[in-house]
Amino acid sequence: MSPTRDRQEALEAITAEVVECRRCPRLVAWREEVAANPRSSFRGETYWGRPIPGFGDPDARVVVAGLAPAAHGGNRTGRVFTGDRSGDWLFRSMHKAGFANQPHSVSADDGLRLTGAWITAAVRCAPPANKPTITERDTCAGYLLRELAVLEPAVIVVLGSFAYEAIWRTLRDLSIDLPAPRPKFGHGVEVATAGPLILCSFHPSQQNTFTGKLTEDMLDGIFFRARDLAAR
Repeated sequence: MSPTRDRQEALEAITAEVVECRRCPRLVAWREEVAANPRSSFRGETYWGRPIPGFGDPDARVVVAGLAPAAHGGNRTGRVFTGDRSGDWLFRSMHKAGFANQPHSVSADDGLRLTGAWITAAVRCAPPANKPTITERDTCAGYLLRELAVLEPAVIVVLGSFAYEAIWRTLRDLSIDLPAPRPKFGHGVEVATAGPLILCSFHPSQQNTFTGKLTEDMLDGIFFRARDLAAR
């Protein structure tokens, strides 16, 4: 069996566990409540309403880590960053850098394919107010750890400080040597480790994009940089 197929099967096994997870009562209740009461603009759609697995290329050199699925985005479509405005920004930039075959994603069956990249999240269920608790993050941590152990990426793009913290803890749990003290999160900050390089970006949330804290050029720069670093 090829290494790619081995990784694919390992990732599929993780996915099978993720989508059945009910470990966090608050998150289970919230994701199912949202799914049972769709936003008016999505009325008539059947929401996924379950935990969201990672997705992408099993041979990925770049992993993109976000915070959690959006209540009416990934929780509706079944794919992280798909069907929400954060995803509009993310996939547009990834497309420009050659990681995605199209600049948009509206549903899990819209033809989006990633090349050289894998997208995941620190927490797999949509949290109330987009704020998972530390306990919920830690309960979900095993899935992220197993994904990174399978993928062994060269670069991890962290979208926001919450994802940065989650990735840091995961790399530590994988016994990867990390610099001390931990560098402060900031857009464009690069952190070399004994394993993957961590590349920090502000999250493409509406709070950041509407205020100009994150611009399209800033996010594009992150993915062009990730592409160049992964090619080394």
